[in-house]
Amino acid sequence: MKLKSALLAVLFASSAAVAMAQTPLPEVDPLDDRSVKRVERMEKVVRELRAIVFQGRDTGKPVVVQPAETDAQIAALNDRITDLEQTLTKLNGQNEAVTFELNKANRAAVDQKARADALEQRLAAIEKTLADLQAAAAAQTAAAQNASEAVPPPPPPPADPAVAFKQARQLLLDGDYANAEQAFSTYVTNYPDNAKTPEARYWLGETLFVREAYTDAAAAYIGAIRGWPQTTWGPDATLKLARAMVALKKPTEACRTLDELSKRYPKASSQITSRAASTRVAAKCS
Repeated sequence: MKLKSALLAVLFASSAAVAMAQTPLPEVDPLDDRSVKRVERMEKVVRELRAIVFQGRDTGKPVVVQPAETDAQIAALNDRITDLEQTLTKLNGQNEAVTFELNKANRAAVDQKARADALEQRLAAIEKTLADLQAAAAAQTAAAQNASEAVPPPPPPPADPAVAFKQARQLLLDGDYANAEQAFSTYVTNYPDNAKTPEARYWLGETLFVREAYTDAAAAYIGAIRGWPQTTWGPDATLKLARAMVALKKPTEACRTLDELSKRYPKASSQITSRAASTRVAAKCS
């Protein structure tokens, strides 16, 4: 009875709704689609209600109301919105990672530019120093050429090496360093294996050291002390080599040479020892 009463009530309501739907509506603006859509929705509801009533009447079973199509669409939309939100969250995370890497790359680029600018400045300073050194070397070469042109050429070297050595030594004692340098250089070239050749290299180094040709002087001193000769001039040649290295701004080589001086010539004179100590200070030896 209760079910029948409920069904009759639903049927009555549906009939009333149909009657209302069939009742002529007042004239509206034909362009007002909203009214048309409202009517269509009402008719759809009426059809669904009638189907429910007939289902209960024909089967006598409880009426199962099927979910409306709109509910399924809403559920699908909710799922889609959830997926979009997850995708958006993922994209935001990726965007943050890209932004971090971009900032990191920008900082690296700034650091590289700073290093490049510093290298440019150092290179410019080195180029300027090199240009100054080249200009000074050219001026020194020109001055040396003028000086050599002003000095009369020395007499041709004698055939006897002893006489040649004596003449070169006398030029040095007379203060004629230019001709003494040339004479000792010729001696070393002409008599490379003579017993006096190491000493000639030492005196050649002295003439070069006087005119501050430290590179050539160092080469001459090295040739003189090869084998560490136990001579009166050996300690001085070693000391002069260390001083030439200091002048060439090679303190490490200078300190090593001074170490060899004390090792190879432990009985060197006090004058040599004193000058070696001052040279060690100049080279900042440990």
